[in-house]
Amino acid sequence: MGLNLKDLVVRDKTTLEAFSNKVIAIDAYNAIYQFLASIRGPDGLQLSDSEGRITSHLSGLLYRNVNFLSLGIKPVYVFDGKPPSLKTAEIERRKQIKMDATIKYEKAIAEGNMEDARKYAQQTTSMKDGMVKESKQLLKCFGIPYIEAPSEGEATAAHLTNTGVAYASASQDFDSILCGAKRLVRNFTNSGRRKIPNKNSYIDIVPEIIETQKTLDFLEITREELIDVGILIGTDFNPNGFERVGPKTALKMIKQHSRLEDIPQIQEQLEEIDYEQIRKIFLNPEVADVKEIVFDVIDYEGITNYLVKERSFSEDRVSSTLNRLKKAIEKKSQNLDQWF
Repeated sequence: MGLNLKDLVVRDKTTLEAFSNKVIAIDAYNAIYQFLASIRGPDGLQLSDSEGRITSHLSGLLYRNVNFLSLGIKPVYVFDGKPPSLKTAEIERRKQIKMDATIKYEKAIAEGNMEDARKYAQQTTSMKDGMVKESKQLLKCFGIPYIEAPSEGEATAAHLTNTGVAYASASQDFDSILCGAKRLVRNFTNSGRRKIPNKNSYIDIVPEIIETQKTLDFLEITREELIDVGILIGTDFNPNGFERVGPKTALKMIKQHSRLEDIPQIQEQLEEIDYEQIRKIFLNPEVADVKEIVFDVIDYEGITNYLVKERSFSEDRVSSTLNRLKKAIEKKSQNLDQWF
């Protein structure tokens, strides 16, 4: 679902180039889901190798990481651990959405409506067994580190920004802000030209950065109060939110009453959720305590062998993509040498 803070936070447009020489902690599951949902054929089906195994996630990781490394960006991927028990309802809700979308996809295919078929196919996206392992194998070949979070990946990514290990966390979800991230970058792994669904037109998706303190100052509330705003709207831990309460109404309620317990009109609904536990998940999440991020050398041969020989990628495409990376790194090295 994702927390709907879009209309409240201060979002500044930026560029990928602005993150050169900076460590960015990427919500791995969020990024991989984006690749699985968006990298598909005209019929909505995901890319696959000669054995029928899905490769959309590997394609996304290949091209995005080549782009990041070419720009001097230092990505680190943070993988989810065990989700909090309060997330069970949201997980079940997502499963139902996928089941409904599968039925609509099959109907669209039968009717020859490829535009709708692709739209519904994206909604059926799920992480299959082995995809996380495959993603980590490719990241290792790139020399890109990854972290195993004990619970929510975005919480550990947010933690890394507070300890100074990472400059920002990257995710499409606004939850990172409630988890205390100093900076959140959206559209980091999916920037570029995108087709508008059901229209024969395109838009340019650009990265945007959200400075948490800047947003808090603008809204004139504390982080604790913003968490209560999130609970009112609906989080992964209370997906339905509160009846007839949108972002602006939630903000107004909290600015007037400061905390959930003091808002008279929601007390009956408040008794139905464990809001104290939700607050605790955001304020004191389980995180991996990482002191240092270490990047390894790029194993070009390893990348080629895995993608071409094992996963049926085009050798010419992989070769040209990696050559682009080599040239970018060589150019940066030459420019650096000029200073000494």
